[in-house]
Amino acid sequence: MPIIVENSQTNADVFLSVTGAGSRVVANLDELKRSLSDSPDEYAIVLGPTVDLEAGAALADVLRVTRPTVSVILIRRRVDTSVLAEALRSGMREVVDERDLTGLGAAVGRAEQVWRALTGASEAPAAGARGRMLTVFSPKGGVGKTTIAVNLAVALARDGSRRVCLVDLDLAFGDVAITLQLFPARTIADAVHLQSGLDFAVLEPLLTDYREVLSTLVAPVQPDAKDSIPAPLVGRILGLLKQNFDFVVVDTSPAFDEFVLQAFDETDEMLLVTTLDVPTLKNVKVAVETLDLLNFPKPKRHLVLNRADDKVGLTAEQVESTLGMRIAVSIPTSTQVAHATNSGEPISGAQPKHAVSQSITRFAGTLAGSSVAAGGGDDASTAPRRSLLRRTAKAGR
Repeated sequence: MPIIVENSQTNADVFLSVTGAGSRVVANLDELKRSLSDSPDEYAIVLGPTVDLEAGAALADVLRVTRPTVSVILIRRRVDTSVLAEALRSGMREVVDERDLTGLGAAVGRAEQVWRALTGASEAPAAGARGRMLTVFSPKGGVGKTTIAVNLAVALARDGSRRVCLVDLDLAFGDVAITLQLFPARTIADAVHLQSGLDFAVLEPLLTDYREVLSTLVAPVQPDAKDSIPAPLVGRILGLLKQNFDFVVVDTSPAFDEFVLQAFDETDEMLLVTTLDVPTLKNVKVAVETLDLLNFPKPKRHLVLNRADDKVGLTAEQVESTLGMRIAVSIPTSTQVAHATNSGEPISGAQPKHAVSQSITRFAGTLAGSSVAAGGGDDASTAPRRSLLRRTAKAGR
C-alpha cells in the first residue's frame, strides 16, 4: 500500500483518509528509503507538501530506473508550470493539489493499476467471492423500506463479528444519511470522477462510518446528481463492496429503474416489503410478476410484512394469497420506531429488546445463517439466472 512522506501529522491524517487501508506514513525521505528496502511490492509513494521539491525530484529520478513499478505522486499547495515541469523531468507520475483529495485517491488507484500491469499481479478476487448482498425493495413508497434496511444493517453488524456496509441506492431522494443523522463528506456521486481507476482502495474513502458499527455509502445530496451517475458504475461499486464486506445491505428507490436493476444482478437475497393496504398490495403484486419475467429466483425472495398488526381490514393470510408468497417476517407497528428514527438511532440499536428490534434481529440471523433461506416457488438451482440488464423480449411485453 502507499507510503506517504509528510512530517505534518495533520496533513498525513487527511491524506490517509483517501489512500486506503494499509497506507503508511514516514516523516522524511531518509525514512522512506529505509521503508522501501523492506517493501518490494510497493506501488505508490506520496510526497506531501512539506517535502522539498528538489529532494523529491532527485528521489523520483532514481526510482524511475531502480523501481519503475513505483509511481511517485507529488502533492503541492500550489501547482504551477514550474512544479509540473520539474515533476515531468524527474519521472513523477502525477501532481495533485493539496486540497484535491478526490484527485489523490484516483492517482493512488491509477498507480496500483500501473503496478499490476507491469508486474503481472492478479486482480482482486471475483465479485461475490466473499460477501453477500441483501436488497430491500418495494415498488411503493412509505412502507418503511429505509427503516427496515437501516435496522437490518445495524442488527447484522451489532456484535462486531461481521463487516457490514449499508448502501443508499435511492439516488434522488435517499434517506439513509438523515435516518442515521450522518454528515458525510462524500457520497456515491463522488465515484463518478474516480471510475477510471476504481478499486476498493479508491472507493473506501467515500464510505461514512456510523458509530464505528457499520459503513455506509450514502446517496447524493442533490437529486439531480443522479443523472451524472452511470448505471454500470453502480454495478462495479456493489461488486467491490461484496468483495470487501461480509454483508452489503442495499436500500433502493421504489421503482424498477436502471440502478435498481443493477442491484438485482448482484443481489443474493431480496427483501420485498409490503403493508396491509390495497394500493401497496397491488403494486407489490405487479413487482412479483415483473421479477418472474426477469427470472429472479423465487427462493431468493423474502416477503416482509411491515406494520403487520394494523387493524385495517386485511389479514396476513390475504396478503399471502394475493401475492402467492409466504410471509418471511412480520414486523409489528410501533410509534417507538419513529421516535428512534427521529433521534438518529435505529430502534434495533436503541431498544434491542423491543418487539420490532427482535423481529428484525431474528430475521437477520436467519439470513446470516444460511445461503438460501427457505421459501416457496421453483428451485432456482436448476433455472438459469438471466442478467436483469439483458432482459429478453418476453420481459418487455
